[in-house]
Amino acid sequence: MELHVQKLHPEAKLPTFAHDTDAGMDLYCAEAITIDPKQRAQVKTGLAIAIPEGYVGLVWDKGGVSHKFGLKTLGGVVDAGYTGEWLIGFYNTNDVAHTFAVGDKITQFLVQKVEHPQVVEVTLLEDSKRGANGFGSTGK
Repeated sequence: MELHVQKLHPEAKLPTFAHDTDAGMDLYCAEAITIDPKQRAQVKTGLAIAIPEGYVGLVWDKGGVSHKFGLKTLGGVVDAGYTGEWLIGFYNTNDVAHTFAVGDKITQFLVQKVEHPQVVEVTLLEDSKRGANGFGSTGK
């Protein structure tokens, strides 16, 4: 599979895999930006990425960015057909501001195949071992 990527800003970096076995590609910041505590921001990647038809781009937190700095990505689904700049939404859960510099790794994304199941309304779902047991139902 080829992934077509257009640089929209000269400082933009193409997505990369850090390791051969990684599922997600790293995306990089194309602008210096500070996200204040308890605030949201859109961070520019400087890239337009064409997800092939039949696939989706899924944007996920980077472990270091989320665990060390308390930044949570917002949104996360980029459908095939979108060819604009990828802007990554962040929420700063921390009590201190966080600054990204140009070229910093900010998030990761995966390309996955999409299925379109036929939706069928039923009057009752079949029984399962778990049933309707939800949050906390499996114990500690």
